[in-house]
Amino acid sequence: MKKIALFIIATILVNGIVSAQNTNTKSNSKKFKVEKTAAEWKKLLTPKQYYILREAGTEKPFSSELNKNYKAGIYACAACKTPLYNSENKFDSGTGWPSFDRAIKSNVALDVDYKIGYARTELKCGTCGGHLGHSFDDGPKETTGKRHCINGAALLFIPKNE
Repeated sequence: MKKIALFIIATILVNGIVSAQNTNTKSNSKKFKVEKTAAEWKKLLTPKQYYILREAGTEKPFSSELNKNYKAGIYACAACKTPLYNSENKFDSGTGWPSFDRAIKSNVALDVDYKIGYARTELKCGTCGGHLGHSFDDGPKETTGKRHCINGAALLFIPKNE
C-alpha cells in the first residue's frame, strides 16, 4: 500500500513539474513585431549570431570584443537593430560577457528557461525575440543589483556620435 501511495505522489509531482515547465515555456511562442523564418534569419545573421540569437546559444566567455568596450553609445540587437542597452549602464562583471545593470525600458523581454535543469530569467529582444542572455541578482548593489549577462554576438554597438 505504501508503495502505491508513493508511486501516486511521485506521478503527481512529476506531472506538476512538467506541466509548470510547459506553461512557462509557452511564453516562447509570444508574437514579436519582427518575425522571420529560420532561412531568412540565416541569410541575415552570421552563423555565430544565428546560434546565439535564434537557437539560444552561448558564446565562450571573454570572446567578445564588446566585453571590454567602454565607449559611449547604444548596444542594439544584432538581428533587428532595436536599442537594448545604454553604455552608461554597462559594467565589468568579471564574468567574460558584456554586463549591464538595466535595459532600455520595454526593449528587453523576460522569459523563463529550464535548459540547464532549473529556472533562469532569460533575456530576449523585445522586438524580434532573439536570445540575448540571462539576468542574475549579483549586479552592482549601488544601482539595481541586477546583472544582465549578454552574449556580445547578440549585440551591435552604435557609437554616440553616429
